Amino acid sequence: MQSIRPYRTADLPILQELTAAAFDGVSIDQGLEREFGPTSGRDWRWRKMRHIADDAARDPAGILVMQTVDGEIVGFISTWCDHEAGIGHIPNLVVAEGFRRTGCGRQLIEAALDRFRELGMSHARIETLVQNTAGHGLYESLGFREIARQIHFGMKLS
Repeated sequence: MQSIRPYRTADLPILQELTAAAFDGVSIDQGLEREFGPTSGRDWRWRKMRHIADDAARDPAGILVMQTVDGEIVGFISTWCDHEAGIGHIPNLVVAEGFRRTGCGRQLIEAALDRFRELGMSHARIETLVQNTAGHGLYESLGFREIARQIHFGMKLS
């Protein structure tokens, strides 16, 4: 059985490690690296882990952490709210490999949606890549609808 709790600063390294493992195959930064190689001596995992530090700096209260009864962190969701627009954003959802397809991702999203409602948001937004078919199914089953597709381009400047 898992529970969801607020983020703690000490969680950051664990969340970053979970993220680096979970985004293999579904990361824009990984696609950039596949095409051009490492950027500034850093790999895609470093850049993706930095996104989590950015999420924590922007809205630490917007990160919800899932843990087992033993205290092992097995997933998290990061969120932030655009109060003027009334839109709650979900930039990152991560569930550890052994806990995927067990309802953990659904529980995390539902907790985020509850938070958005409590904060007066009227809409929620989440993004994913085309190749993240598991995410597509989950998001649609929760009531999200595809509203747009985006193509990411990159180029080497030297």
